Amino acid sequence: MGTGELDREAHVPAGTSAGRPAGQPAREAGGTAAGAPVRPHDEAGAQTPSDAPGGTAAVARDGADASPGTRAADRTGAPPRTLAEALRNRGDRGLAALLRARPDLLSPVPNDLTQLATRAGTRASVVRALERLDRFAQQTAQALAVAVEPTSYGTLLALLSGDDGDPAVEAALPRALEVLRERALVWGDDDRLRLVRTARELLAPSPQHPSPTGLGPTAAEATAGMSPGRLQEILAAAGLPTTHDPVSAVASLTSLFTDRERMTALLDTAPADALAVLDRLVWGPPYGTVAPPGDSSGAAESTPVQWLRDRGLLLPSSLRTVVLPREVALHLRGGRAHRQPEPVPPGVGIAAEHRPQIVDSTAAGQAYTALATVEELLKGWQTGGPAVLRAGGLSVRDLKRTAAALDVSEQIAAFWLELAYAAGLLASDGGEGTSRGTATGEDERFAPTPAYDEWLDLPAASRWTALATAWLTATRTSGLVGGQDAKGRTLAALGPDLDRGAAPDVRHRVLALLAELPWGAAPDPESVLARLRWEHPVRTPAQAVPGAPEPSDLRSRVAVWTLTEAELLGLTGRGALSTAARTLLAAPALPATDDRDRGEPAGGAVPGTAGSAPEPAGGVPPRSAPHGPADLAARAALAAGVIAPLLPEPLDHVLLQADLTAVAPGPLERPLAEALGVLADVESKGGATVYRFTPASVRRALDAGQAAADLHAFLARHSRTPVPQPLSYLIDDVARKHGHLRIGAASAYVRCDDDALLDEILADRRSHGLRMRRLAPTVLAAQADPATLLEGLRGMGFAPTAESAEGDVLITRADAHRTPHRTPPVPVPDGPPVPGDTLLGAAVKAIRAGDLAATAARKPAPHTGAGELPRTTPAETLATVQAAALTGSAIWIGYVNADGAASQRVIAPVRVEGGFVTAYDHTADEVRTYPLHRITGVAELADEPA
Repeated sequence: MGTGELDREAHVPAGTSAGRPAGQPAREAGGTAAGAPVRPHDEAGAQTPSDAPGGTAAVARDGADASPGTRAADRTGAPPRTLAEALRNRGDRGLAALLRARPDLLSPVPNDLTQLATRAGTRASVVRALERLDRFAQQTAQALAVAVEPTSYGTLLALLSGDDGDPAVEAALPRALEVLRERALVWGDDDRLRLVRTARELLAPSPQHPSPTGLGPTAAEATAGMSPGRLQEILAAAGLPTTHDPVSAVASLTSLFTDRERMTALLDTAPADALAVLDRLVWGPPYGTVAPPGDSSGAAESTPVQWLRDRGLLLPSSLRTVVLPREVALHLRGGRAHRQPEPVPPGVGIAAEHRPQIVDSTAAGQAYTALATVEELLKGWQTGGPAVLRAGGLSVRDLKRTAAALDVSEQIAAFWLELAYAAGLLASDGGEGTSRGTATGEDERFAPTPAYDEWLDLPAASRWTALATAWLTATRTSGLVGGQDAKGRTLAALGPDLDRGAAPDVRHRVLALLAELPWGAAPDPESVLARLRWEHPVRTPAQAVPGAPEPSDLRSRVAVWTLTEAELLGLTGRGALSTAARTLLAAPALPATDDRDRGEPAGGAVPGTAGSAPEPAGGVPPRSAPHGPADLAARAALAAGVIAPLLPEPLDHVLLQADLTAVAPGPLERPLAEALGVLADVESKGGATVYRFTPASVRRALDAGQAAADLHAFLARHSRTPVPQPLSYLIDDVARKHGHLRIGAASAYVRCDDDALLDEILADRRSHGLRMRRLAPTVLAAQADPATLLEGLRGMGFAPTAESAEGDVLITRADAHRTPHRTPPVPVPDGPPVPGDTLLGAAVKAIRAGDLAATAARKPAPHTGAGELPRTTPAETLATVQAAALTGSAIWIGYVNADGAASQRVIAPVRVEGGFVTAYDHTADEVRTYPLHRITGVAELADEPA
């Protein structure tokens, strides 16, 4: 071939060489070595021992084969031949661990272990299992996928640690291998490790799906289909003896590539530009493009790529693409399958440290703010909140209004809305809402639920734990509000498509990582994200998007939102986890108060040593999963007891001031707050709430049925300062005018004992729009409805009151609109739910019983072929069943149920009468009764197990 693109740019950087010492890293592949689509190769060659990556160099070190992990040899000492045999040799705890780690295998419960093994090897199940591995377990599986099968423990260790070894890899590999075995992704003894076929197909390198290791095909795979003449040319150029047998030729070439001494000697003779080409391909992608033959010059034989191709160090994969064989890449890498193994999870850094007492106080203050915010939000929607969009959710305009009312950003407002919805305090009324008073119409609107009233009656600490537990278990993710779905539609608050099944797990894990830090320590957010990415790597590593404030993968984004939302909710204070949150998460309890005041754990231990959760063996933390509802409720009660003393006590008084304001120095008791909210307007909030009295607010209280004397008594009773004279005058002035005018329906009328006042109204130009006329000296009639007339006269400065048809004064107050009974939204799980111990025990028992029946040795039944149901005459069937009932032995039967489904069963007959046989069914592990006419035939079991 002519001079390729790789040749024209090849150069050797200072101090680098493709023939470097083992373990020294190579340069990263450049842009022109981009992998181009090439034809796939047959992987059959990967099954020969001579194709093992690393070859003779990938041998076990002293003692390396003695993995402390669970061996897969069966009870007789023979290694298992299939995954089903490996599962059959497990104990009940091992099977339960598999089903717990991969709950999708339980739907439905497999009939036997062979069916379980088959299901565990399906593509969808294997993909889910691989995605739930931590980074080093994934790297271990990837290394197994590029190794020859079966692989020894020593070869696997060499692929992960390289020629120079790595103590951290050696310490972590047994744990990673045990995880893969537990999840049935790897089976076999330590000297014959096998990756399940589907996982190998997913992880093995191919042109269509490059391996995360960056390795390419083996020499045997890359030379498949190559002409024998071309193979002889390669052998001759590499200094190997020629042979006309393609198999022995490939084996000889592979032996050269896996021999470190001979490979080093060969590369020492390579031109510098050729070594630079290898440097650019060694860590992947292993494919490079070359120029077509027409672009070459007359010096084609001297190009670096041609030199490498002549010796098989680069092999053609298509007309313009070459590939670096796997064995050559492993030699250049020093035997390592990964450029940077990550056997140890990254630690969570500490951004700041505070005294635990300060953390708890800050968190408690924020918890109270959370309660006040939710209450203020729902109180504003008592008379019926915004309308529900046709597609569901809250409109952008209503979200902006809500954010302005709460004085927060739209994203924070969406969080409070979703929190109230998740707690069951807010819902859509479905157009059928109920109200204490008049109905609100037929349009579907958001409104508080009846559960909101029950929530208000709870103590403050219990109200907080209700919000916290709802947030912990909710799959709805408020951070998605404002984004777009797959179809480009904007995601609305309280709308559909906000559920993310992984959200609860991420929240629990983030808070668990905070619980492992010393008391009062706030984490570095970036280190938290790095830890989560190690524990749960994404398919495509998260890349930093220019200008994007958040990471691109969902789990990392949820983690960022979790840190913010936990602070808003009061689970953290100044970024550090509070004592109440630790109690809610079942984390270790906080030390005694005396030690907390000094900022030290109990006993005077150094922060970070005592109280920090110990690192598990192998450097992998336990995955935190949501607990059961009963357990969560119990811990919520404990957390309420922890935070209750830190929440401010509600006050029964205010401080009245001469400028017509009242200052509430803290949270008020609910009856006082509700009454004061009617009598005055909230002017400002914060540590103290300021209320302002105005004529309109006083009139509002009088409209609610209060008399002036009642208002004076209320203020005198709840004020720690004397009632200011201006406030008394304001109440008396408004009350003096209040009710002087009476309005009814004529369409509407105005009546007043003072006819001069009615003359004044008629003379006012502002009353012309109401079209009033005098009916009597003390009565005016209007063509406007009573509500319009009432508002019009109030706008003119009068203080009329409405009256009923009987002439009684109507007391008006805001209607408390409620939805019909609504249940909180059900969390959407991320895949099948984790089974409980009871279900696991029953499933393991059923699988064992079915497997025992399926593998029982049987005597050949007459007139029965291989795999067929036994066939006997009715007389033979009855005689055999009766004999088995007398001797208490088990027999093999063929059975056809009422639906016509045929099955084979192993039963131990107990009683035969009335055309039925009652027997213990080993397949179902229970006593059942079978009609004799549905039994196709019987056969005895073999005396010795097969």
